[in-house]
Amino acid sequence: MKVLAFAASNSRNSINKALISYAVTLLPEHEVEVLDINDYPLPIFSVDLEQEQGIPEVVGDFLDKIAGADALLISFAEHNANYTVAYKNLFDWATRKQLKVYQGKPIIMLSTSPGKGGAGNVLAMARTSAPYFGGTVAGALAIPAFFDNFDTKTNRLTNTELDKQLRQTLQLPEPQ
Repeated sequence: MKVLAFAASNSRNSINKALISYAVTLLPEHEVEVLDINDYPLPIFSVDLEQEQGIPEVVGDFLDKIAGADALLISFAEHNANYTVAYKNLFDWATRKQLKVYQGKPIIMLSTSPGKGGAGNVLAMARTSAPYFGGTVAGALAIPAFFDNFDTKTNRLTNTELDKQLRQTLQLPEPQ
């Protein structure tokens, strides 16, 4: 199974990127591609800009990556109980080209934050909206208190219960 994995963050030191980096090591039986949303630079979305200049080519490139995958693994960073601006902007542009951005793919949704909520607000928002955008949530998990539960030197979860939950969450359905 081909899995496309990414963190919905543009921070170079994103803890959600660290979580994705660890999660993909738990999928050795799958072909995994990890992408960085920084590779899809875009102007801030506006209808006026779209009408004047059209949809940037990198939007199609992003959608092509999704099309080429059997499943998605996304870790959502939370900014003020919402998506990061970088991800929301990429997502907004993508919906202008193809409303069903997730293209019927099963999605494992993760999130983490330094706080006890583990970015649960944005994860709930992503889970709720996924079906509208052509996604099927196959699993979801918020990892709270990232720095208390993850060793950044070894790049792994140190909390055995959370690690067990992550491994259970990563059980992907077979492609149709």
